[in-house]
Amino acid sequence: MSINNSKNIINSLCLYLILGNSVNADANNLTLNWELESFSSPESVIYDKKLNHLYVSNINGSGIEKDGNGFISIVSLDGKIIQEKWVTGLNAPKGLALHGRTLYTADIDELVAIDINSGRITNKFKVNDAKFLNDVTVSENGDVYVSDMMLNRIHLLTEDSFTIWLEDKKLESPNGLLLLEDDIILGSWGKMTDGFATKVAGHLKRISIKDKTIQSIGDGSAVGNLDGVEGDNNGGFYVTDWMNGKLFHIKHTGEVKTLLDLPQGSADHEYILEKNLIFIPLMKNNKLLSYTVNH
Repeated sequence: MSINNSKNIINSLCLYLILGNSVNADANNLTLNWELESFSSPESVIYDKKLNHLYVSNINGSGIEKDGNGFISIVSLDGKIIQEKWVTGLNAPKGLALHGRTLYTADIDELVAIDINSGRITNKFKVNDAKFLNDVTVSENGDVYVSDMMLNRIHLLTEDSFTIWLEDKKLESPNGLLLLEDDIILGSWGKMTDGFATKVAGHLKRISIKDKTIQSIGDGSAVGNLDGVEGDNNGGFYVTDWMNGKLFHIKHTGEVKTLLDLPQGSADHEYILEKNLIFIPLMKNNKLLSYTVNH
């Protein structure tokens, strides 16, 4: 091998390592934009592209009691309260999903439909023995999927029929839901013991909508008490860990990297791909955080 060829190979290797490290650093580099403290146990946040603002669900009390204290706030992308109590009269609203001009929220044992144009509750869908409806995701055709964390279930609203779509111990206390093409990506809380404690923490799972098969993303090793799940448009996912206060990036192969160390209560976040923005509600701190993802 000639000296010139050796130099070329070394130079190419160095360039590869530099570029590789740059990509990894950029993909995981988050800049805090703002913190907003005007909430009451904020659990979920979602972006309304048409109106260019955020909706935030506020439990405002117990997460399991029908106290009528829950509400939805409207927040601007630059961190200002547009309307603190836009929709009121809810109990403990958690996950949010938007289809057309309807906003859905999970409220203990009901899926509540809200007309965005009027700000009014238009319908409530209930499964009688539901225990802890948590996150919500919706398909392009309007099918709405809702996790029930305590009963290892996922419910389905199709047209006006709200039924149990899947019940399986393999769901391991299902929390965060993300509908992705022909699958639902599930952030499981884990195998619960007393209260919300887990004997084995959860991990990401992939559920086929077609045949309802459940597969682990990665080798099934414990990751955390997972809450929000958002896709990164590159096959990976941004995932929050409620109990341990983390924001993870998880590759489609299951590799996990911690992006942020946050307070306990890091809940159901939103990622706006076209704006490179992540919004994370901190339930126990009554805050909403905004980060820019630097690519």
